[in-house]
Amino acid sequence: MGSTLILNETDLADAIDRLIAAVPEFRHVANLAGTVPLRSAPFDYEGLAYSIVAQMVSRASADAIWRRLVAAVATVAPGDILALDDGAMRAIGLSGAKAQALRALAEACSGAIDFDELRHLPSEAAIARLSAVRGIGAWTAEVFLLFAGGHPDIFPAGDVALQAAYGHAFTLENRPNTAAMRKISAAWQPHRSAAARLLWAYYATCVRSDASPVAARQKT
Repeated sequence: MGSTLILNETDLADAIDRLIAAVPEFRHVANLAGTVPLRSAPFDYEGLAYSIVAQMVSRASADAIWRRLVAAVATVAPGDILALDDGAMRAIGLSGAKAQALRALAEACSGAIDFDELRHLPSEAAIARLSAVRGIGAWTAEVFLLFAGGHPDIFPAGDVALQAAYGHAFTLENRPNTAAMRKISAAWQPHRSAAARLLWAYYATCVRSDASPVAARQKT
């Protein structure tokens, strides 16, 4: 992969410094964004399972469903999840699609998904590997790899908050769409994760509050 993983506060500060050195126009974004939170999360089945639970719901709803899931199993691990029947999944509050996604991921963990390998794959290959699992979309894969995996070069171009933050920070008349944001962010390689983290922090500070992606559950 070629760049240092972002796994702690020092890694994050160094990654932002490298981004600013390579793309100096980010300096004013950093000055306005304030502290950029690390927001690390478990890089394993449990961490990705939370990302699936959090898709398309509020943080409060995701956390409530997650608490019920944790209470229903000994561990949030593939074997225990596969042992839950449809009724148990519904009682937890999981939709049919999310229950299927959790099971598909559990099954993939005995074959296609190796988290140790995944952390070190190039960004496109890692995203493709996760997105091949039924129920895991590109955004979920990107955010999980970025925050939980500490991948240094991922930019979720379809994220509306990142689009809005970039448009606001660089005084664009219109917010860039996904295709435009993907093209713009390509010039920031191999520092795209630092750019995403910085723009999310800028969005929270300068555009609106509580803007971090719900899929990134903090380590406890």
